[in-house]
Amino acid sequence: MGFEWLALAMFVGFFLMLMSGYPVAFSFAGTGILFGVIGWLVGAPVDPNRLLLLPNVWFGTMSNFTLLAIPFFVFLGAVLEKSGLAEELLETIGILLGPLRGGVALAVILVGTVLAATTGVVAATVIVMGMISLPVMLRYGYDKQLAAGAIVASGTLAQLIPPSLVLVVLSDQLGISVGDLFLGALIPGLMLSGSYALYVLVLAFLKPKLAPALPLETRTISGSDLVRRTIKAVVTPLVLILAVLGSIFFGIATPTEAGAVGAVGACILASANRRLNWNLIRDAAHATAVITSLVIMILFGSSLFSLVFDSLGGKTFITDLLVNLPGGYIAFMIVSNLVIFLLGVFLEFIEICFIAIPLLVPAAQALGIDLVWFGVVIAINLQTAFISPPVGFSLFYLQSVAPKEVSTLEIHKSAIPFMILQVIVLIVVIAFPQTVRWLVDASLQ
Repeated sequence: MGFEWLALAMFVGFFLMLMSGYPVAFSFAGTGILFGVIGWLVGAPVDPNRLLLLPNVWFGTMSNFTLLAIPFFVFLGAVLEKSGLAEELLETIGILLGPLRGGVALAVILVGTVLAATTGVVAATVIVMGMISLPVMLRYGYDKQLAAGAIVASGTLAQLIPPSLVLVVLSDQLGISVGDLFLGALIPGLMLSGSYALYVLVLAFLKPKLAPALPLETRTISGSDLVRRTIKAVVTPLVLILAVLGSIFFGIATPTEAGAVGAVGACILASANRRLNWNLIRDAAHATAVITSLVIMILFGSSLFSLVFDSLGGKTFITDLLVNLPGGYIAFMIVSNLVIFLLGVFLEFIEICFIAIPLLVPAAQALGIDLVWFGVVIAINLQTAFISPPVGFSLFYLQSVAPKEVSTLEIHKSAIPFMILQVIVLIVVIAFPQTVRWLVDASLQ
């Protein structure tokens, strides 16, 4: 077996360090250094001189044009969130759909879809909608579990709908075009959003008491005032989103260039609404720096981990194991999805991308699997894990801002129907790869 046993021990040691609460980036680096020294002492083919390659790897990371999209899209979403434009968007759509049974929950799903296409950050979307819409739905008689579930599920769409940070990081780890991954994820993302909306409408029709229409007296804006507010709060952000995503999909701009334009566009929208000031810029820049630095630090640490793990024969061992599973392609898809889901219950998507994807990609390539489709399948799976009880991250985000009358148990139970919908969509995407490939192939014609 050679020194593969040491590579497996290294992987276990990393998880133990991670579960102890040690930062992810330092867990990667610390485990790499520790097992690199151990491997060198026991005669494993770990050459200390290979560490001299790390500066080149890190410089290549910093000069990666694709990863430059991350700060732009984070800044875009942060400006919309911190300027209050996201809040105004939710309130306006809530008024427009208020006369409909389940209208506010439907508004939450629509706004979650729109915010997913701007922020790309799950935590921001779930927290903003939880703070604004959950008290409103409870005040007007919505079922607690339906209200919480709609927020958790739609807020987590930021995992999948472009320009998702998950897709940007996945594209880098899979070695594929982020534009192709954006195109491939669009239809499955809209399928998820549509399934949530259909579920809410059907439930409101069958059980009107769970999702009543807003009382007439609460709809204080109408006529020309409502039209003006709709243009200001709904149409202009949608134009920005369409301009950003459209420029990517039609090949006018790269995702990084489109992200830069989107960031400037968000500032223009904030300025047009007289909300652009230095405090807003500072807060948005701080949020962007925190998230971007987190990604880069993990990337640096994982490079060291990967270098040592590969030297110990870990990647070759894992690839051979996955390729030679009984059942071939089908077995690989089942095992890889189970692994991603289980990791997604406990870890953030960034850690999973740097831990699991480098181990799965060689096997997927050996089996002839389309990596764009595989990346979208992983993203849907991560989204399902993100709302899965008892430790789904979105559940904790909502719990942090939920009113006291909504218990932790109710928040966790609220996610179950939406998890079932996500699993159904995941099965459809796996069974019909054209749900991913259609837009990608159309863009190549």
